[in-house]
Amino acid sequence: MTGDERERTIEALFDEQRQFPPPSWFKEQALVTTEDIYKAADSDVEGWWAKQADSVVWRKRWEKVLDWSDPPFAKWFVGAKLNITESCLDRHVAEHPDRVAYYWEGEPGDTRTITYADLHAEVCQAANALVELGLTKGDRVAIYMGMVPELPIALLACARLGLVHSVVFGGFSADALADRIEDAQAKAVITCDGAWRAGSVIPLKDMADEAISRTSSVESVVVVRRCGNEVNMLEGRDHYWHDLVYRQPRSIDAVECDSEDLLYLLYTSGTTAKPKGIVHTIGGYLVGTSFTHRYVFDIHDDDVYWCTADIGWVTGHSYIVYAPLANGATSVIYEGVPQYPDKDRFWAIVERYKVTKLYTAPTAIRTFMKWGDEYPARHDLSSLKLLGTVGEPINPEAWMWYHEKIGGGRCPIVDTWWQTETGQILISPLPGVTTTKPGSATFPLPGIAADVVDEAGNSVPLGSGGYLVLKRPWPAMLRTIYGDPGRYVDTYWRRFSKPDEGKWVYFAGDGAKRDEDGYYWLLGRVDDVMNVSGHRISTLEVESALVDHPAVAEAAVVGRADERTGQAIAAFVTLKGGVSGDDQLITELREHVSNKIGKIARPASIVFTDELPKTRSGKIMRRLLRDISERRQLGDVTTLANADVVHEIAEQASNLSNSEE
Repeated sequence: MTGDERERTIEALFDEQRQFPPPSWFKEQALVTTEDIYKAADSDVEGWWAKQADSVVWRKRWEKVLDWSDPPFAKWFVGAKLNITESCLDRHVAEHPDRVAYYWEGEPGDTRTITYADLHAEVCQAANALVELGLTKGDRVAIYMGMVPELPIALLACARLGLVHSVVFGGFSADALADRIEDAQAKAVITCDGAWRAGSVIPLKDMADEAISRTSSVESVVVVRRCGNEVNMLEGRDHYWHDLVYRQPRSIDAVECDSEDLLYLLYTSGTTAKPKGIVHTIGGYLVGTSFTHRYVFDIHDDDVYWCTADIGWVTGHSYIVYAPLANGATSVIYEGVPQYPDKDRFWAIVERYKVTKLYTAPTAIRTFMKWGDEYPARHDLSSLKLLGTVGEPINPEAWMWYHEKIGGGRCPIVDTWWQTETGQILISPLPGVTTTKPGSATFPLPGIAADVVDEAGNSVPLGSGGYLVLKRPWPAMLRTIYGDPGRYVDTYWRRFSKPDEGKWVYFAGDGAKRDEDGYYWLLGRVDDVMNVSGHRISTLEVESALVDHPAVAEAAVVGRADERTGQAIAAFVTLKGGVSGDDQLITELREHVSNKIGKIARPASIVFTDELPKTRSGKIMRRLLRDISERRQLGDVTTLANADVVHEIAEQASNLSNSEE
């Protein structure tokens, strides 16, 4: 490969040969067991999506499946009328009212069991309360809560009235909440007095008050009494949930909405200071999410499904609230952190509720690995039938640990790729069909057209890396950025599209490779690709090689400026319990990376740390690690869950003596 070609693609270095076909016991009961589903989708994509839409309750069916006449602005199920809560609640109340919708467990240990009939009644009460506050179809409502039952109830109450909800993760600051309220011009805020986190109370109402003081649109605030901490209640504006909601009637007609009406805004960070308000509409979103939930997780009536995400993220919107309820599933919601009161809390929950399908993040899995095998070993996890991962690529050794220590070597794993913007899972195994490889998201799902391209937008050959793109619309896709359609086009469609030729290509912002068998391997954000002596190397591949070493629990890699090579690889490594880091281990780790993926990927420096800097959602903040590596002043640390660790790492790095020059 020439130097110019290396500039245009991303090196595909890590080679994983282990394969796991669907277990025979799983295949015998799976909803999909042959690849015919892919052929059916490819032969008539719009007809195929129309067939999937039959699972949704429509008041009026569509006139056209897809309107792509004004790309990149798509419309799905054009002319159809519905209310999403009739698919999620009303039909299940009619068919099986006593089926459990949610098993909820609070961090202190309190519990609730909520049937579909219970959920329907409480959603109607909450909707009536919002009507009393004067909210009408199209108004925006900001929701800033912990993981309490009132959180999904609030989303569904908004949806029942045609209100637009904007959920802000309860770990975000008052500044972040204020920005989102102001951009959406939210008329109401629903919050809690506080939220439990690791035995402490996060004062959500106080932060909401601070945020609201900087905005101009909020007329009403509803406060769930959760933690009992003292809060200020402004007369006339603020209302306790228990005073306002519980006196309301337990029924209300669902407002008829258009398929393309706004369902929710969800803000994601942008390259500028202003967050991007991702717009999701109703009909296509429900079709895409309910289809993927049903078939990726192979959902049956007797399953107990647990997605461990927070509803403040898109994973929670799609795969805790809307899709599981549309499919009549029984789900678990847990309020707190996995290490409270001890590091086996997740596995105690799996055992207690006999969870069959578990969906969690690679960051959490690597943390569980670091804590040690003894915590899951305390519990009976034999109820598990399928494991899923979401949020970032999973390295092969974490995949294997998950498979062996949590799944007992018997459960298929579905490693899913998608984004806030895509709304639904796009690349994932189908567990009754796909032979999996540890660390690979495998193949695009039926109806999804993905590709890996070089800088010029040309497909790269198998065995190569490049930029992950999508070449045709999909039902749950974002429709625009709220109030800024130009930014929508520039951010997601400008890079590889050729409008003059009628070619519109969505660029996900992620790098990927396809191996010789055509399997997709996600390489993380292209911002995290390092240029070392002309080789474009993904941080993920080096991290995977480091975690492949038996002493390593977790690793983060960044590129730092280097006069000789352009960038040098700086690694930050967390070791497994009982392992101590020394110069000998540093040498061993460098050699291990060299043997695993090539000498070009050897870290120039390695820093051992007890923790990596992470946001409250578990994402590693590589930006701060780059600041540390290049000895710059540290950037903003307010979004970190563990801000102190950054300064500890910086101090260790300043004394670094193991750098290869």
